[in-house]
Amino acid sequence: MSAVERKTACVTGGNGYIASALIKMLLQKGCAVNTTVRNPENMEKNSHFKDLHALGPLAVFRADLEEEGSFDEAVAGCDYAFLVAAPVNLKSENPQKELVEAGVRGTLNVMRSCVRAGTVRRVVLTSSAAAVSDRPLQGDGHVLDESSWSDVDYLSSPANKKGDQEMISTVKLMEKATGGLMLVHVDDLCRAEKPPPPPAAAAERYICCGLSATMLQLARFLAAKYPEYNVDVAALGDLSEKPRIRLSSEKLAGEGFEFKYRTLDEMYDDAFLEYGRALGILPY
Repeated sequence: MSAVERKTACVTGGNGYIASALIKMLLQKGCAVNTTVRNPENMEKNSHFKDLHALGPLAVFRADLEEEGSFDEAVAGCDYAFLVAAPVNLKSENPQKELVEAGVRGTLNVMRSCVRAGTVRRVVLTSSAAAVSDRPLQGDGHVLDESSWSDVDYLSSPANKKGDQEMISTVKLMEKATGGLMLVHVDDLCRAEKPPPPPAAAAERYICCGLSATMLQLARFLAAKYPEYNVDVAALGDLSEKPRIRLSSEKLAGEGFEFKYRTLDEMYDDAFLEYGRALGILPY
């Protein structure tokens, strides 16, 4: 592919798990990629770029979500921008300020850089199931789609905060908050985000969820996979056998997308092990 024909994409947060996989896919598809990190000199976090450089044109830029205009250089001349970077702090004492507000400011900073560039044809923002599923739903059988949004008033209510404080140290918190485990293989997610050919609809929202499961299903899967660890499934108590909530990807499927990975067994190595290694939770 000639330099004239080659499209250029900017992927923010290039040393993150999803961004790294997305960069790899874009390079393999023939795109040139600009990516951003807060400190390009930190080889401990950026060593994977060496292997990615071998796949195609990759440029690494310094940028910070909190700095207005710091994405201008990385976005300049790009056809597409993939907003993957987000503040991450699992021990934050003020998540509203340090995660939510900082994330919004960072997204707006990158968007303004895209406007100033004048070349960006499409912006793809990677969000989270938390934007859809956190709501006070009773019972089960709920199917949520692109029209569904989490309930901000519910999340910020004193009763909900008290409940979370009581459960913060248990594995039940995730299922309590979301009604289940919403999973997608990273390769499927990257395939769903690839640049669409025009004239695809703009300003659209898509849910990309390959499997809605439960903590109980995951525990049983791990117990069967690792019998030597004696996984205590009974410790999960009365958690549901099936997810109370299912995220629907029918809209995405309606545009011809097909998931390659639909089971825990298919997703496990990449969706759990590799992500755990990327976070430093798993040493091997």
